[in-house]
Amino acid sequence: MTPIAKAAIPWYREVSPTQWKSFFAAWIGYVLDGFDFVLITLVLTEVSDEFGLSTVEGASLISGAFITRWLGGALLGALGDRFGRKLSMIASILLYSLGTFACGFAWDYTSLFVARLAIGMGMAGEYSSSATYVMESWPVRVRNRASGFLISGFSVGSVLAAQVYEWVVPSLGWRWMFYLGLIPIVIALWMRRALPEAEEWSATVAAKGAKPNPFRPLFATPLLAGFNLAVVAVASVSLFAVFTPFGAGAIPVLSVVAGASLVAFAVQLGGRKGWLLYVAMIVTVFFAFLYTWPIQGLLPTYLKTELGYSGGQVTDVLFFAGFGTMFGCCLAGFIGDWIGTKKAYVITLVASLVFVFPVFAAQDNLLVLGVLLFMLQAFSFGISGLLPRYIGGHFPTESRGAALGFTYNVGSLGGAVAPVLGAHLASGMELGRSLAILTFAGTLIVILLVGFDVPRRLGRLTDPDTPHDHLGKETSAMTTQPRPAPVTDGPAAPDPRGE
Repeated sequence: MTPIAKAAIPWYREVSPTQWKSFFAAWIGYVLDGFDFVLITLVLTEVSDEFGLSTVEGASLISGAFITRWLGGALLGALGDRFGRKLSMIASILLYSLGTFACGFAWDYTSLFVARLAIGMGMAGEYSSSATYVMESWPVRVRNRASGFLISGFSVGSVLAAQVYEWVVPSLGWRWMFYLGLIPIVIALWMRRALPEAEEWSATVAAKGAKPNPFRPLFATPLLAGFNLAVVAVASVSLFAVFTPFGAGAIPVLSVVAGASLVAFAVQLGGRKGWLLYVAMIVTVFFAFLYTWPIQGLLPTYLKTELGYSGGQVTDVLFFAGFGTMFGCCLAGFIGDWIGTKKAYVITLVASLVFVFPVFAAQDNLLVLGVLLFMLQAFSFGISGLLPRYIGGHFPTESRGAALGFTYNVGSLGGAVAPVLGAHLASGMELGRSLAILTFAGTLIVILLVGFDVPRRLGRLTDPDTPHDHLGKETSAMTTQPRPAPVTDGPAAPDPRGE
């Protein structure tokens, strides 16, 4: 179908029934992901009371799921590059659902923290595999919409979790929130059992005649393999110590060690041409998390402790915030397809700055607070619906899963830093003020990084020939046939056009 013919029909008719089915299955996974991941923020005060935790220790439980995300994103993303996006999605949802179930059996701070590590690994894989799966399945012209609609599922899960909290915790206690997190796994596995593989991945692998192995550079020789396994251990232990009491007194040194370890992986995965792009993308995502997760992680605590809101009132406020994020994700998809991903990102973030400080000035009026949060989340957190499209466009199909999974989830350590940093700042000022300052400052930095196209500009210093947007055109196999041939480990059939 020509571009003119496509423009003459409604966008939703460009998406086939099979592509809609694929999207819905991935979206369900994101709903469950959002439900499971935000549970700890809802029950943080109850957990802190039972285990006798300080505000910083409680915030570190939120951070715990971010510590292993870099590893889960890389491993499960590479699994998707090698064996297909669908297998990676199923493995991811199994991991984070089992981690959530284990949280219900925690007997102290350490056991709960360890269970959160498993959730983080699974969530990281879910993000990279589902995002690449949907974008590589949908038509090029509507891939921003695919990205935004998909990420809206996380907010739906957050809203559902807030509602379940109001029903369950007062009568059954906080542990049952985590027990219930295991039930929806059946729905996701049922939805994904008969899905086709992502078209662009299948077409690319068939054209190359072999399945990608993005981790090959890390294990090229036995010496290099041993070195990188040691680096994995050093990075993991350092991050664990940074965000727990075990690292007290050595956090600056441990942070440098962890950062150097992760940069070492970025340099190897990116290679001579791509390492600078990897590092720049990690920095951009880090600040994207640093501006969103102070509110995302500590809003329930702020509402309960500083404003004295009841559980029901907290749920009402979270409804406003959750629906604002959902609306923002969908709106971002339309705007991104209309004016471009980068412009949409910058414009909506600039608009969000108007609402940051008013949110924390509205303390006594629940309705006003809810409306302001709706607007802030729509223009601030909602634009994160374009992150998969923004990141994925910088990397080719054969390494997109691992590259997106690694850069996004290493950058997501900003989400681990944000709640702890917010809690530390709150020791010298009101919690609300510290959250507002972090959100405003982080947003300004992301506006500059994305607006001036810093990752791509730096990437072209080492690879001047890199395409402007890897997701901006269909592969030849996708444009010549409605469904790519099944992928095998053997040689691919000749291309019908001789290309």
